[in-house]
Amino acid sequence: MSTEWTRRRLLQMLGLAAVGSAVQASPLRALNYDFDYQTLPAPSRKLTAIVLGAGNRGNVYGNYALKHPEELDIVGVAEPIPLRQERYGQKHAIEADRRFVTWEHVFERPKFADAVIITTPDHLHYGPAMKALAMGYDVLLEKPIAQTWQECRDILDQAKRHNRIVAVCHVLRYSPYYRKVKEVIDSGVLGELVSMQHFEPIQHVHMSHSFVRGNWRRAADTNPILLAKSCHDLDIMRWWMGRSCKQVASFGSLKWFKAANAPQGSTARCTDGCAAEKDCPYSALRIYYRERTWLHHFDLPEDKAQHGDAIMKELREGPYGRCVYRCDNDVLDHQIVSLAFEDGVTANFSMEAFTHYHGRRTRIMGAMGDLVGDESDLLITNFRTGEQVKWNVKEATAIDSGHGGGDWGLMRDWLRAVAEQDPSLLTSTLDASMESHLMGFMAEKSRMNSTVESIDLNSR
Repeated sequence: MSTEWTRRRLLQMLGLAAVGSAVQASPLRALNYDFDYQTLPAPSRKLTAIVLGAGNRGNVYGNYALKHPEELDIVGVAEPIPLRQERYGQKHAIEADRRFVTWEHVFERPKFADAVIITTPDHLHYGPAMKALAMGYDVLLEKPIAQTWQECRDILDQAKRHNRIVAVCHVLRYSPYYRKVKEVIDSGVLGELVSMQHFEPIQHVHMSHSFVRGNWRRAADTNPILLAKSCHDLDIMRWWMGRSCKQVASFGSLKWFKAANAPQGSTARCTDGCAAEKDCPYSALRIYYRERTWLHHFDLPEDKAQHGDAIMKELREGPYGRCVYRCDNDVLDHQIVSLAFEDGVTANFSMEAFTHYHGRRTRIMGAMGDLVGDESDLLITNFRTGEQVKWNVKEATAIDSGHGGGDWGLMRDWLRAVAEQDPSLLTSTLDASMESHLMGFMAEKSRMNSTVESIDLNSR
């Protein structure tokens, strides 16, 4: 195999720019339609949906209807927080009698939309999913599917019983970067897969906001952090691998965010005159009040002049003002997972709270090449020729939604699947998501029992 033939093959198949070679590299071409949601075929008809949960994710998916009103109309909402319900109803011009307090109220009415978008808290996924499917709605279900393996099985059985379409919001499958990695693997450039290392740096302030002070701090109320945060990663690793996982083992703990590590002079709240506040990297006063960051879970007034007072009220009374060492959190702040796949392929996953940066890192090793990526840049090395090629997501495609473009890529595919009643148009079907969820549940069992666990999709 000649170097020039290899270069041409790589450039044509992968859209990569060559480096480290005397031969002139071809210009970086645009990604094909698979990587840009706006060039995917639109749904064949306009659809209607009800949103359960008008928080962050409910607004993300609802905003797709504002961007593409010819494809989707939000015709109902369930939200117990009055301000959120009012704002969501106004934004989408939802009739007053279709604005509900809880998800149960929605299903007291006869079916009045094509689909239901479930963005309720984790512990409220199972009930509305089961009811929506029974009433004939197709479903977009925020991850994780449910809190137990049995509940996941129940939802799958319910979807099959009523012949409904369910997409799980594993949005990374629809991100140009992650789809490019999949294309590289499937092209055969790396040869036979041997192993994979994947790393999710949560970032220290994100950890304190979401998993110490915030909604996902307690496993019983939501899920273990491996499923609440990193089921994206288990899913994407399984998708990249293209083969089944057979065994899993895991270790991890809550090492830092606990009372034993509270600084001398610290107080229950950052607003209580804490002696350590000025030097604390997790100071709520600094993060939320002085820097005005991580405010997307705060229900602030429309008038920005009133934000300061509203933030201080939250810090004095709400969960986000608490000392990170004196919360009721119990989810892990670091965890490693080892996975054995078919054909002798192995993988390691590491989730870490204590980083200054976001952005997952991946190394994939094949018999004939390797790949290194960081959610922005890919570097592929061909062992046969010694040649290296690189690809940058920002140079190759326009990103106009969260999760690297994955949020709206998911929405376009889900709407097409519902319109055509064809689940094959989806990448993240409920069936496809089951194994990665079981990997997460079994990893937690391994961690708690110091065992190596098998992955059996038929288990109950």
